[in-house]
Amino acid sequence: MRVIEEKLAHLDKTVEDLSDVVARQQSEITMLARRVQLLMEREAERESQAQSSVHIADSPPPHW
Repeated sequence: MRVIEEKLAHLDKTVEDLSDVVARQQSEITMLARRVQLLMEREAERESQAQSSVHIADSPPPHW
């Protein structure tokens, strides 16, 4: 019985450790997903500004 109790204690500790790792990883994934979203929004805004400036440059001046 003692061997089973030791194995059970070891498995219980392993499960706790893995649970901590998963919780930490989920927190990091959430943070990284938010950063990616912010970067995508910035890039979309930058592309939008670049397209509008190209249209202005391609247009003839107002006095033509």
